[in-house]
Amino acid sequence: MKVQIYTLQSVEEALEVVSVGVHNIGITPASIGLPGEISYEVARDICKKVDDATKVALSVSSNIDEIIEMVMFVNPDILHLCGEPGELNINGVQSLKERLEKLDKALPIMQAISVDDMSALDLAKEYEAISDYFILDTSTSAVQGVGASGNVHDWNVSKAIVDSVSIPVVLAGGLSPENVQEAISKVKPWGVDSLTHTNKFLKDGSFTKDIKKVREFYINATSK
Repeated sequence: MKVQIYTLQSVEEALEVVSVGVHNIGITPASIGLPGEISYEVARDICKKVDDATKVALSVSSNIDEIIEMVMFVNPDILHLCGEPGELNINGVQSLKERLEKLDKALPIMQAISVDDMSALDLAKEYEAISDYFILDTSTSAVQGVGASGNVHDWNVSKAIVDSVSIPVVLAGGLSPENVQEAISKVKPWGVDSLTHTNKFLKDGSFTKDIKKVREFYINATSK
């Protein structure tokens, strides 16, 4: 079981999380008020200096030029597209991939699917041919894009998607050390992702990663 942890905000924090055994680390290069967002410079530093994990950088943009600018500067291993559902359609994603290939920056696409109801299955089937991974997440009006809600969605829908597609699926949305084993048992994803429930929230509303919770999440996710 692959374990992905969002959102890392410094090289030091990323290295601490990776020392637990986490496979993928998520970063949020932005300046638009997203939870845990970091500058392109910090994001690039994390990608350059953290060797023992796959670096996943998200974008909520539907502007292909903006996404390419971020990828070229940050240089992640995987591009996580989690803009508002439908804003970047399959033709847009295909164009993005072709332009990155021409720039010698081809990289896997992790497409976010907002799991609201069974219509998410149709969306997954539509995007499957142009995606390398899916991340099944829960949307909230409080945060732009798909994810960062801290809420669990209907795992029956997620299970249907896992059973119906041939690419690796990461399950996200409200996963915690307490419920990750149940989620894995029900959905049987390729990987699991945690943001909100492995955070330590600070008085000013910001957060850091709670390394104890990260370790518990990792152990529970990877135990047989």
